[in-house]
Amino acid sequence: MNEQHPLNKITQNESMVFIVDDDAPLRESLGSLLRSIGLRVELFGSVAEFMKYRRPDTVSCLVLDVRLQGSSGLDFQNDLAAAGINVPIVFITGHGDIAMTVRAMKAGAVDFLTKPFREQDLIDAVCAAHSRDKQRRESERHADELRARHQTLTAREQTVMALAASGLMNKQIAGEIGLSEITVKIHRGQAMRKMGARSFADLVRMSEVISAQPAIR
Repeated sequence: MNEQHPLNKITQNESMVFIVDDDAPLRESLGSLLRSIGLRVELFGSVAEFMKYRRPDTVSCLVLDVRLQGSSGLDFQNDLAAAGINVPIVFITGHGDIAMTVRAMKAGAVDFLTKPFREQDLIDAVCAAHSRDKQRRESERHADELRARHQTLTAREQTVMALAASGLMNKQIAGEIGLSEITVKIHRGQAMRKMGARSFADLVRMSEVISAQPAIR
């Protein structure tokens, strides 16, 4: 394999692929292919088997057959999203159609491959899925760090930060919480210092991240 392939930007032995397909020979074949490029692979014959598995907290993706015995891969995609389980999905199918593809992609699928597909197409799709998961994890780590810094602020500093980020001027904040304008300036400066904000725009962006609902992983 070309050493410049995008997959090499990810630490391969820490990246995983979960394959859910009730076609055992195909499942094994796909597993062998992905293991051959250094990925860790776990195989499942059904959605139930996958859900019983305790997934390690590492960069990963799910290769999922659209049509499974007793269940639909598309419905399972919705179930995962509803449960807040964030794992990028690459769909594979032998009976794809435009409507099915559109539904999967609108719901966040990374790719939709129709059998027979080239091995390189699957590798590229898994690569893209791992890159997406890596970016998500980095964003969540950044959000966690910001929330930890936010906890070091005093209650008053947190209030001033929130009001400033909402667009209020120092004078308005002072009137809102019954402090002098100079005291508000001090609290705002302390909040910026503790948060590591280089500018007020930075502080606003940090406030938006902190106020967002933490993801279920």
